[in-house]
Amino acid sequence: MVRVSVRLDDLPLRDDLRGLTPYGAPQAPLPVALNVNENTHPVPEDVADDILDSVARALREVNRYPDREFTTLREGFAEYLGHGLDARQIWAANGSNEVLQHLLQAFAGPGRTAFGFAPTYSMYPLLTRATGATYVSGSRGVDYTLSAEDAAAQIERAQPDIVFLCAPNNPTGTPVGLDVIEAVYDATPGIVIVDEAYQEFAPRDSRSALTLLPDRPRLVVSRTMSKAFAFAGARVGYLAADPAVIDALRLVRLPYHLSALTQAAATAALRHAPAMLAMVDDIVGQRDRIAATLDALGYRPFESWTNFVLFAGVDDPASTWQALYDRGVLIRDVGIPHSLRVTAGTEEESTAFLDALASLGPGGATAR
Repeated sequence: MVRVSVRLDDLPLRDDLRGLTPYGAPQAPLPVALNVNENTHPVPEDVADDILDSVARALREVNRYPDREFTTLREGFAEYLGHGLDARQIWAANGSNEVLQHLLQAFAGPGRTAFGFAPTYSMYPLLTRATGATYVSGSRGVDYTLSAEDAAAQIERAQPDIVFLCAPNNPTGTPVGLDVIEAVYDATPGIVIVDEAYQEFAPRDSRSALTLLPDRPRLVVSRTMSKAFAFAGARVGYLAADPAVIDALRLVRLPYHLSALTQAAATAALRHAPAMLAMVDDIVGQRDRIAATLDALGYRPFESWTNFVLFAGVDDPASTWQALYDRGVLIRDVGIPHSLRVTAGTEEESTAFLDALASLGPGGATAR
């Protein structure tokens, strides 16, 4: 039995952390969980077998520290990303959140500011404040879009040390044009982080911010294996940037921060990139099906280049969320008025969500 003798407020916590709440989404053993933008498709069996074999081999030397520079993994990421990148331009960590934390530790901190265009990924302000920096929220236009002119004007006024550009954006799914990224980069002397966690779900002919890296030493493009690679439980994120940025991150990372087992699993998964990404087209198909059906049900789905759909027209989001929960379907209330967000799952999961929502009638459930 654990005896609690003090409250959090009784501890000598940093003043800037008082009153904050940790990041988190509801975790519940429901039949259909579509709330945290996971890839709900299982890893293909032959790929899982190869990953298991690789981890088993790494276990034979687990008494030794891993490769501190995770060279083989960085080479694998460089090959996967293409665009003429090499291992010197690659960094990785335990999920893209740790990648972003390393960037903030190196380039933000006390007395500095980070900037994001709200609504956007809720971890940006939490990570910023945890490193002692100040977070500044900008704004988006109609349908959560960003224009190059408006984005640059906001950056010029704020003059932040770090800018977060979630492209495509979470939680709205909105694409971000390369012209916006270029304009933001030109408007600030600071680091510009383009978070491409969902890039693999964008149209095939869309250009990644990776194409902008040459001659832009303050530009960083981050990615994750959690979404398209169905690797959320492995916690592997990575970025591409100028080699000087990589050197800066070495100053703040913990020693041997990527375990030998993580390196082995991620390297094996990258060897099977085509098989791991084969499910992306199916997810995109379900995303578009969900959007079309939501529209037919009288809701307003927003354009999405991700594996989820944000939809407005919900009379009472909290009641609708609870009514879906009671029907075994878990989605996300992201705090945007009259809106909810749902991950595109398998065909069966997507059907379960759409059927449950349709059963609630126009506008969803209302408070009683």
